[in-house]
Amino acid sequence: MIGDSTRPPGANGHIFTKSFFVLSILSLVGIFFTAVRFTKGIGAVSNLSDGYPWGIWVAYDVAIGTAVTCGGYTVALLSYIINRGCYHTLVKSAILTSLFGSFLAALSIVVEIGRPWNAHGLLSATSWQPNSAFFELLLCLFGYLIALSLEYLPNLLAFMGQGRPTSLRTIVLNSLLHKGLVDWQPTGEGRRPVASPRLGTIINRILICSAGAGIILPTMHQSALGSLMLIASTKLHPLWHSPFLPLLFLINCIYFGYAIVIFVSILSSFVLHRGFYNAQLAAVGRVIPWLTMAWLVIRIGDVMRRDQVPAVFHGDFYSIFFLAECFLMGIGAIPFFGVGTRHSPRRLFLAAVVMLLGGGLYRFNVYLIGFNPGNGWHYFPSFAEVMIAVGIVSLEILAYQLLIKFLPRLPAPQARY
Repeated sequence: MIGDSTRPPGANGHIFTKSFFVLSILSLVGIFFTAVRFTKGIGAVSNLSDGYPWGIWVAYDVAIGTAVTCGGYTVALLSYIINRGCYHTLVKSAILTSLFGSFLAALSIVVEIGRPWNAHGLLSATSWQPNSAFFELLLCLFGYLIALSLEYLPNLLAFMGQGRPTSLRTIVLNSLLHKGLVDWQPTGEGRRPVASPRLGTIINRILICSAGAGIILPTMHQSALGSLMLIASTKLHPLWHSPFLPLLFLINCIYFGYAIVIFVSILSSFVLHRGFYNAQLAAVGRVIPWLTMAWLVIRIGDVMRRDQVPAVFHGDFYSIFFLAECFLMGIGAIPFFGVGTRHSPRRLFLAAVVMLLGGGLYRFNVYLIGFNPGNGWHYFPSFAEVMIAVGIVSLEILAYQLLIKFLPRLPAPQARY
């Protein structure tokens, strides 16, 4: 239940790398503009208006950010529901990626709210609006964040015994040892803390509930993201406004989740000079083209059913983005057909990148490109808006880098192909 390695902090790679300093600078710039947003108001840093009440923060950080959270959701479906234990080595990394994606989306929502001092209404049942798709989205997102935090919690035990006697984590560990919740397990390098049978029973009961919540909640909030745009029937371009939006967003999040697992796993293995998990990643990749085919059939069939084929080939701004998303989806899925267990990690990585671009572009199109409130309203993100979005993403990536280097996060290395 704790990590797969007992290496000390920094053993998984150097801390102060070039990427560390670049990400730190971008994070500080984003934090600065966020401080300006909360001290001088949202109008001081954004080009949002009554016509465009949301912009790049919702389109990118929320709509695409929540898709990133589905890595843990999709791998959990394979491991816990379909009961394919061979994918268990990917679960921990996928959960960590999902955890940071959820923080990204939640943090962006807090920044985007026009009156952030009213955010406490989410905690008051008298302020809830059960008929609101946005309320369902928020409730499921924060519930999913809690479930992911509980699933990741056991991995912190192995980190506790590595500090000085006066450090907080050592004090906490000693308290758990005194209460019989943690035992010592001998290893080749000494001893490491492990969950006692008593604590193991408690954690397993919690994890069963959190795993169930981690599967149910994303299903609800991903479909709610699509449902949210159903009410914009006069403002969303017909190429994207569809009664199938909830289903399209749900399928989109599943293949997006598998693609993000492949992307993060290969990138982490490359950066940390570890082996690639070709067999598991190739097996995950074989699911992607069938989901993509189902999505494209529903997407194109719906356009034909609503007599919007002329709009597809109109040659305007909207038709170009529609064709771009379908092209990226189709091209990205082709390499996954017939993928083998020794498939090139480079080809897997490139195919996953194209799938992420296609899946992300669809969500971006629905929430921003295809949205037109009319009456002369125009929107283009300001420099501060862009830097806040970049800063939030940089902060998430930086924290992910530090965690996989400090904690015994990744399974034992595999052979490199």
